[in-house]
Amino acid sequence: MSGARQSALATLRGQIERIETATVVHPHDRVALGHSEADNALKGGLARAAIHEVFCEGRQGAAATGFVMGLAGRVSVQRPLLWVRQDFLEIEAGALSMSGLAELGLDPRRVVMVRAADVESALRTSADALACDALGAVVLELWGETRQFDLVASRKLTLAAQGSGVTGLMLRMAAQPLPSTAETRWMLRAAHSPPGSVWDAWGAPRFDAELLRNRHGPCGRWIMEWNCDECQFSEPSTYSQPVAAAPAHRPDPAFLQQRRAG
Repeated sequence: MSGARQSALATLRGQIERIETATVVHPHDRVALGHSEADNALKGGLARAAIHEVFCEGRQGAAATGFVMGLAGRVSVQRPLLWVRQDFLEIEAGALSMSGLAELGLDPRRVVMVRAADVESALRTSADALACDALGAVVLELWGETRQFDLVASRKLTLAAQGSGVTGLMLRMAAQPLPSTAETRWMLRAAHSPPGSVWDAWGAPRFDAELLRNRHGPCGRWIMEWNCDECQFSEPSTYSQPVAAAPAHRPDPAFLQQRRAG
């Protein structure tokens, strides 16, 4: 092996070691999600310039997609968002709805969609995008088990994110978690929306979010509600249930007692 190649490998190993052993977290490198317990576990919020994985079962794809949209909206602020989708997902999960994105309070005009023919193309596109500091976030969406996304590919994405400051969000549907350099790993399920008024049939979106891996803090599981107006997560709202009014013709109990006594 040539000296130049050995030097390059040594440099790469040093970069990977710094990623895997880093413990210093700066407040400006994180963005609060709005849910106090989740933010406390994350030491102030979701880390920017890092990779975050979101897993779900196939039938929970809609919930996981909504959660990732919320995360992307928080970390990208007003900068463009690149969403890379494997072509196969159009068949399994359907197309993304820009109207749905707007309903969540996010601007669909900031979203650039890229459809990749296969996993290799999706990974290559995502790595190139993560190296572009003009973006706010990059979402990579893959379906099922993929041998191409191994530890080496994960490290490549992490290095690109760290170099540019762009945040990477990986949405993995119908897949099992494997070793990676991700900062956090989530398992997403749908949660029941709260009852709304008669004028609001849907209620606020709620997510059953389980933090399976957290490189700099504890894990946990929370019900996280998305506030579409403020574009942030929060603790579940409490809604008072309507109580039936007493019938107007019911006699007063004190009056009945007096009649019996008389």
